[in-house]
Amino acid sequence: MYEPIRTKSVHRMADDDPNAYPHRSREEELDIQLAGHLAALLAVTDELGDTEAGELIARQVARLRGAPPARHAGLSGSDARSLHQRAHALAGRALVVAASRADTAVAILAAERMDAHTAALASPELVSAP
Repeated sequence: MYEPIRTKSVHRMADDDPNAYPHRSREEELDIQLAGHLAALLAVTDELGDTEAGELIARQVARLRGAPPARHAGLSGSDARSLHQRAHALAGRALVVAASRADTAVAILAAERMDAHTAALASPELVSAP
């Protein structure tokens, strides 16, 4: 009933050629993820006005990405409490990825930032820079 296909198909299956697109190793994926968490933490830290912590975070982002990070230019308009909560959560995410990646320097930095934001949140008068 149907005529058989006589020419080779121009379509390929997705798994025909495993080298068709670049693959990243687990370590490279973790580096990318960690740099993203730290860059987000840097943006919140810059908004809080903590320049010393911002420089430490920026150095780690530059080490992971191979280039200095873009610094936060705009302000979200959030209050200090919500910024500290967001920074604490981002530092926690960075700590988890750093621990899985076995990056001691970033793990220590993330833990210090978590402590600083916890202290700022516990303070009766919430200061803008921990």
